[in-house]
Amino acid sequence: MNQKPGLPLISPAGEHDAYIGAVAAQLNSFLAEKHQLLAQISPATLVLVDSIKTLVTGGKRMRALLCYWGWRGAGGAPDAEAIVQAGAALELFQAAALIHDDIIDRSDTRRGGPSVHKQFSTLHTDSAWSLDEERFGHAAAILTGDLCLSLSEEMFSRIGAGATSRAREVFNLMRTEVMAGQYLDILEEVAGPSEPHETAVARASAIIRFKSAKYSSEHPLVMGGALAGADEAMLKGYSAFALPLGEAFQLRDDVLGVFGDPAKTGKPAGDDLREGKRTVLVGLTIDATSAQDRDFVDQNLGRQDLSEAEVARMCAIMVESGALENTEAMISGLSQEAFTALAELPVEAAVREALLTLGQSAVSRTS
Repeated sequence: MNQKPGLPLISPAGEHDAYIGAVAAQLNSFLAEKHQLLAQISPATLVLVDSIKTLVTGGKRMRALLCYWGWRGAGGAPDAEAIVQAGAALELFQAAALIHDDIIDRSDTRRGGPSVHKQFSTLHTDSAWSLDEERFGHAAAILTGDLCLSLSEEMFSRIGAGATSRAREVFNLMRTEVMAGQYLDILEEVAGPSEPHETAVARASAIIRFKSAKYSSEHPLVMGGALAGADEAMLKGYSAFALPLGEAFQLRDDVLGVFGDPAKTGKPAGDDLREGKRTVLVGLTIDATSAQDRDFVDQNLGRQDLSEAEVARMCAIMVESGALENTEAMISGLSQEAFTALAELPVEAAVREALLTLGQSAVSRTS
């Protein structure tokens, strides 16, 4: 089942496409194994792995690609199976995080379709089963996310002797930090309104760093370098590029969560406001606006029944307070910091070009 990908040494764009194809093939093969295993347990359980397969099909593969170029920048060969397995492990970890995140955020959509917990709720309704469909949907999705986490660990373990202790360190740290960051996120939703508004931006920035930025860019890039045997100086350089990039990436995501085009983001307009996310954008708004507008934001953020007019007013407050403009300035500053660090990395021009393309896409995306 674990075939060697056989990626040729070609242009950055060609390697990009070939690697994405190899990761997709690895995931398909691996999940086909799990499909057979679950079929032996009970055909009723196949929906678990089918939900995971749907979620890991497509997507930008940004984390896997950063891992790959971290590997290549440290001298890793383009035809090594280990880096494909590492990319697949990252994709499974991200899928698990998305499943759990959608439950926590009460988000019914993901990439333009129903989120996993919503799929299970619909299955319950369509099957005319007893008891509560929402509770079933949440419970089944939690189990699916847990299974996905387990599969991510199993996939990483398949790297075997090629997984250096440093790479294993990074993989383990990444998982712990995401869970801690996720907890800080939900804590901020409930405790944030009672905390000093002067520290709202600092609290939101900490959440960005540990919930998203490190696992979205820094850890994948460093893990790829560590797998190829990079020294600590190079790994430190990778971090100097990837951490500010990850923070800019998440700030862009926060802007899109409020101001993004639903046709491109796959989520309703203002969805983050209804979910109650206390982002840096929200923190900047609370810090800079009038007491009256601050009270409006505090009292209405997280209301599932926010009307379009109320969403529009909150967006207007964000614009008028200068919070949106300041967020864009932060994105620009962090991007510049990242690209300056990238220019100093001791990597081949092709690797730098690939990382630059990935970075620019991450901070300027519209979906």
